Formats: sequence, C-alpha cells, structure tokens
Amino acid sequence: MASRSFFCLYALVLFFLATADFSAALSPYYYNKVCPKALPTIKRVVEAAVEKEKRMGASLLRLHFHDCFVNGCDASILLDSTSTIDSEKNARPNANSARGFNVIDKIKSEVDKVCRRPVVSCADILAVAARDSVVALGGPSWTVPLGRRDSTTASKTDANNDIPTPFMDLPALINSFSKQGLDTKDLVALSGGHVIGFSQCAFFKNRIYNESNIDPVFARARQSTCPPNGGDTNLAPLDPTAARFDTAYFTNLVKRRGLLHSDQALFNGGSTDSLVKRYSTNFGAFSADFAKSMVKMGNIKPLTGKNGQIRVNCRKVN
Repeated sequence: MASRSFFCLYALVLFFLATADFSAALSPYYYNKVCPKALPTIKRVVEAAVEKEKRMGASLLRLHFHDCFVNGCDASILLDSTSTIDSEKNARPNANSARGFNVIDKIKSEVDKVCRRPVVSCADILAVAARDSVVALGGPSWTVPLGRRDSTTASKTDANNDIPTPFMDLPALINSFSKQGLDTKDLVALSGGHVIGFSQCAFFKNRIYNESNIDPVFARARQSTCPPNGGDTNLAPLDPTAARFDTAYFTNLVKRRGLLHSDQALFNGGSTDSLVKRYSTNFGAFSADFAKSMVKMGNIKPLTGKNGQIRVNCRKVN
C-alpha cells in the first residue's frame, strides 16, 4: 500500500515538473497554430522599414539588445512614462538615441490585424524584428524561440546601471555581459552588431581627440564632423559599410579604427584580440557565433506562462 502511494506521488511530481517546464519554455513554433501569419507579417513590415531607411535595421537590433539587458527580454524598453513607470526610454543609454518605436507600433498593429486579436507579445516582436533586420542587411538568420510575455513595469535605474556604455574598458564589458549570463565570445560576437548603424558624436568625441590607440587618419576624418565643442548629435558610421552586415567592423578594430572606446577595447592587447582577428577574416565564423549569441541573449529571463501579459499597445500596460 505504501509503495503504491509512493508511486502515485512520484508520478504526480513528474507530471507537475513536466507541465511546469513546458509552460516556461520558449519554442520557435509558439505561433504556428494560434497565428501562422504572425512571423511573415513581422518580416514584411521590417523589410519595408529597412528598405525605406537602412539605418532602421541597426535601430531595431539595438532595441532588442537594450531590452534584454534590463531585467530580461520583456519589452520593458517600449513602455512610456506614467505616474508609476519611469520609462527606460529616458535612461542615459536610450535618451535621444533609441529609435524604431514607430516601426514596432506598426508591426504590432499589422500582426494583431492578421491574428484578429493580440496574441503576439511585444517582446517577441522585438526579438523577431532584430533577426529580420539583420537578414535584410545581408546578415545571418537564426531560429527565434518564442513565447515571451510583456512586462508590466520598467526601470530607468536598471537601464542606467545594466546597459553597457560606449566608454567601458574590456574588464567592465566582460563583467557587464557576465551579469547577463553571457561569456566573452558572446561579448565579441554581439559587439559585432556594430557592423551596421551609426553613433552620435557625444559617444566618441573623447576617443577621437584624446586617445592614443587610434589611427590618426581615421581620427581626423571623424573630427571633421564631430567638433571638440558642440555637434553632440552629429552621426558617424560605426564601420565603413554601415548599411551592410559584414566583417568591416572587426577589420577596423585591427587597424585601430574602432569608433567607440568600447569597440577598440576588444582589440587592445587583451584576451579578445584573437577572436576579433578571426572574425575580421572569417565572415562564416562571425555569422555563426553572432546567431548563437543572439539566441542566447534572447533567452535572458523571459516572462512566460502566466507571468506578465500580452500588451494591446506596446507603449503601455493593459
């Protein structure tokens, strides 16, 4: 009798563990039945946005990155300020630089239309839009695990503390990524997202005027559009082919032409030099590692099951 009771209890525990694990797991097939048109719709809107403005691809990729580094990939970066929410949009890494919110709004509207109800989370939209943006600019594709839910809060303080800054040295970068469960290879591969996009003068001014580990010809070229006083919002490409996903970012680092201090920190006599060199001459290796690291980053503390919600409007809590 006792053995039978034990067996029933054991079976019950196994069932509970199995169902709990399933509910918490992300899956690339999450929307296959509830809304099979969701992913093609996201792709269509992203491709149109990137075709209209190539820079938008980098902006959408950056949104996903900055979202995941603040309490997980939960679309908290999309929430506007309210009496109870101190928006991450106003944090130092995002203020006057994070962009692409209107494209996310457009995606949400189109997806909810084809799904006939709000079943696709804003967090999943960010993850898929990042992938589709990279593909639209000639980069690799990867399978995006899905099923994230959206947060009901945001933290400007955590955004200020947890998003890596363009002024960090290598040890600080390694520590920042490690806090998110990402290793040194993830750091270098994900920093390769800077193969596309632009940066504002304020973020690289000190580097081009005061640092020594920089090619002087490159420094002078950047100084022509980034004066020592003023011009803080003037833009410069993060690499010479800012609208194409390639290896030019890493080639630039080897030549001491990294635009940001944090970029050049990856190739400055430290532990990441060899990986930067490898990526600079091997697009296949970089693409494969970038894709793996994007999946890994996208799995940072997602809200699943009954946690969070599926927002009707990505900018506000239901």
